[in-house]
Amino acid sequence: MAADRQHEFLETLWDFYARNGRDLPWRQPEPDGSFDPYKIMVSELMLQQTQVPRVLQKYHEFLQRFPTVQALKRADLGDVLRTWQGLGYNRRAKFLHEAAKLVYKLNYFPDTFDDLVKLPGVGVNTAGAILAYAYNQPAVFIETNVRTVYIHHFFADAADIPDKAIRELLDQTLDLENPREFYWALMDYGSHLKATVGNLNKASKHYARQSKFDGSRRQVRGQIIRVLGMGDRTLPQLREIIADDRLESVLQDLVAEDMVHNNGGAYSL
Repeated sequence: MAADRQHEFLETLWDFYARNGRDLPWRQPEPDGSFDPYKIMVSELMLQQTQVPRVLQKYHEFLQRFPTVQALKRADLGDVLRTWQGLGYNRRAKFLHEAAKLVYKLNYFPDTFDDLVKLPGVGVNTAGAILAYAYNQPAVFIETNVRTVYIHHFFADAADIPDKAIRELLDQTLDLENPREFYWALMDYGSHLKATVGNLNKASKHYARQSKFDGSRRQVRGQIIRVLGMGDRTLPQLREIIADDRLESVLQDLVAEDMVHNNGGAYSL
């Protein structure tokens, strides 16, 4: 990348962030100036496939109920799922619960990529985000906002853009001294571009349209979790509330995943 083009890009990015950077709760440091990796992990799993406004409604509630790894580890999964209600993709709540158990067993929060990806629900990009946001490490990770920014600035009118090409540019422009704030700037600028320019991720080689929620098995899963969050139900009682032919098979899946319990015909979280 030519030095002048890199300079222009960084100038645009930092200028936007200086004027429009968001004050989000997971960007607030602890009293000693550090960032709690547990809180970062909670925010990152919540933000997977979920818009910031919806996460803002749940983030504080979740941390009030489970303020530490120890608190989450000790909690019943049913309580975790009930607190998670409204965010969808309930597997993420189960992953957080399992991750808390593993961190508690380790007696420390992982601070390397190899150890972080061993946590349930923490993939390559989530591990990179935790390294950057919690530990201010210059990890390279790519998600939709990052793609949006680099596609907008460097791949105009291109198609089938591989993440490898974006990664190379990210390597060249990443702020090694303050990667935490650099990624905050990318998130905010990318969010702005998606709202004003459109979904540039369609030009990515790795773009996959999100499956429709209405009428999906995922919707039935969510309905079951929501209903059982209000109390135990038998299968006939569930059928009265959820009129879907897939109810029983989805319920069996949830039982197999240990997200729902069958207590002699009464289902519960």
